[in-house]
Amino acid sequence: MLLRVDNASVRLGGRQIVDRLDFQLDAGELLVVLGPNGAGKSTLLKALAGEYKIHAGSVALAGEALKDWTGKCLARQRAVMPQRVEVNFPLTVEEIVRLGRPPEPLSKSQPILEELMALLDITHLQRRLAPGLSGGEQQRVQLARVLAQVWDTRKPVLLLLDECTSALDPAHQQQVFSLLRKLAWQRGFAVLAVAHDLNLAARFADRLLLLHKGQCYSSGEPSDVLTESALAEVYGLSARILNLEEGYPLVIPRDGRCAKDYDTLSWPGLAPQNSSCRQAS
Repeated sequence: MLLRVDNASVRLGGRQIVDRLDFQLDAGELLVVLGPNGAGKSTLLKALAGEYKIHAGSVALAGEALKDWTGKCLARQRAVMPQRVEVNFPLTVEEIVRLGRPPEPLSKSQPILEELMALLDITHLQRRLAPGLSGGEQQRVQLARVLAQVWDTRKPVLLLLDECTSALDPAHQQQVFSLLRKLAWQRGFAVLAVAHDLNLAARFADRLLLLHKGQCYSSGEPSDVLTESALAEVYGLSARILNLEEGYPLVIPRDGRCAKDYDTLSWPGLAPQNSSCRQAS
């Protein structure tokens, strides 16, 4: 296994945010971490990225304790995309992606940059300045930068991605997760991605890790984790699960309100209906 987490706990401000968590991630696997707001997903990722201290338990990468790795070696095998990355400097898209590369001749880096910009559909943006990009465009640029860091690493790679598709439209969400799965299956990357979209996770993940109040509520294949009882207890969500012939579950939220109930809703500031009003045609 590439990543092993044993009984790991993280405390912030005197509170236990991640509590005795155990899991592992193999090379060639895409693991998606799910859970409601405040469940500890981002805290877990930041601890694995070295931003937060692990107060109890242990984390090992490629069989070696994470705390024993040097920064230089980690940079060649672990790449991290945090939840928010703001670029307020007038850098072009190509310049930002190039930041992921070590000092090297342009002849070596340029083919990698062009490949990644094409894969993430940002080639047409390469001369644009970052502050003028949309949120989704900036997110794809940052993912390209993160991948550039480890694109030609020959050893197993660990990708840590915190909501890397949260600002993307549905087509680009599918495109990015399809790419992540290909990187896992075809290039042996170990990918840990935090997400909120249950159906996106079910569609692409090899395994899911569902967190609840800092602990592992369940883990396993999407069809084993995304159950009606789990969604009700963890999210307070009433939903039915449809197992698709494509081989993954589809979460369909239930709406307990009848359609007629919406007709009687009172919205503050909404003018009462006036039968004498007619729309001009």
